[in-house]
Amino acid sequence: MEFSDNSSRGRDISPRKRGPVELRRAQARAPQSDQYLLDSSDQTHFTHTDPWRVLRIQSEFVEGFGSLSELGPAVSVFGSARSMPGSAYYKLGEEVGRLLAAEGLAVITGGGPGSMEAANKGAVEADGLSVGLGIELPFETGLNDWVDLGINFRYFFVRKTMFVKYAQGFIVLPGGFGTMDELFEAMTLVQTQKVTSFPIVLIGTDFWGPLMDWVKGTLLAEGMISEKDLALIHIVDDPAEAVELMITDSAGHVSP
Repeated sequence: MEFSDNSSRGRDISPRKRGPVELRRAQARAPQSDQYLLDSSDQTHFTHTDPWRVLRIQSEFVEGFGSLSELGPAVSVFGSARSMPGSAYYKLGEEVGRLLAAEGLAVITGGGPGSMEAANKGAVEADGLSVGLGIELPFETGLNDWVDLGINFRYFFVRKTMFVKYAQGFIVLPGGFGTMDELFEAMTLVQTQKVTSFPIVLIGTDFWGPLMDWVKGTLLAEGMISEKDLALIHIVDDPAEAVELMITDSAGHVSP
């Protein structure tokens, strides 16, 4: 019997998670669950599969609710997956995680590398609870090693619900598109009173200052937002001040 050599097949593909499943080599080429959900190229096919996909989405909500319902007071920390260990932003994440844990607050991150890993690491080293909510992505390889309680999601909107529902506030470190997405969604939820008394703190005036200048100089100046909307967020440089705002501004938080 002749065997083919598949040892080199897929070597250049990073392993990734799909819910609780880990995919490696050629299997990692499989489309993401969100792609299947949002792609409407085959309308007939999706007519038959979408009702069943609802059950998978439901199962993710059930798993998330069940795993996090007894979490206790927590803060979600966002930031770049590209922050390298030892960098200023990574050290900032470690300090934020450490200070939150010292106050008895669980630390929730996206469970990935960079600033997320740093915040999880800081929490663990301070004997706090470190939570990671992972997502199926083609370029990430699962939860970082500092996550104590980890859940992998297929769908972004399910994961985002968990970030808000089980946190009493957001601390946002410098980051890219994903961080911006989480930041502006949180601001919208507070602006529309879907959540109340939910502090959002950005750390790094040099990084966030230009964005806030644009918000004031363009959005506010052209009447796209109101003056009171600017009070939704705080910008600080001191991690201790950010943590203090989580404690003093979060009384009466109502989850969606």
